[in-house]
Amino acid sequence: MKLSQFITSINSVQEFTIQLPNGTFVPPHFHITEMGLLTKKIIDCGNVVREEKVITFQVWFAGDLEHRLTSEKVHKIIRASEKLFENADFELEVEYQDTQTIGKFGIEFQNGIFYLTSKQTTCLAQDHCGIPADKMEPVTGEWKPKETPCCSPNTSCC
Repeated sequence: MKLSQFITSINSVQEFTIQLPNGTFVPPHFHITEMGLLTKKIIDCGNVVREEKVITFQVWFAGDLEHRLTSEKVHKIIRASEKLFENADFELEVEYQDTQTIGKFGIEFQNGIFYLTSKQTTCLAQDHCGIPADKMEPVTGEWKPKETPCCSPNTSCC
């Protein structure tokens, strides 16, 4: 979701509700503790320099159970941050404290609810990394060590 879509969506709701990918909801007394432009300059495994820009905001909650964000308050936060975006309409990324660490999520809007969506990694230079197209899908689960190592520390093969 781009910033312009978020602004349109926030205007259409009475209550700002966020649901996590696991189906639970962010407590309704959450705050937006920061909002900004995140620029990431990278070089991929194909030696191509890339730049990614997203507008990011952090969702956090504390013990102030009466706190509620209205669309007016959200607009005030956006207006205060706009000088960082320079009128750009980038994708939004939401940071939220997951069980162990800060999670980064996309965001979608449906039927009056904002949904945090899972983000995935991928190889940006698929034509350079040598992995066949049918093997590009990540495999998760328990990994077992190879029966015989491909080399040992005393050889020069690695």
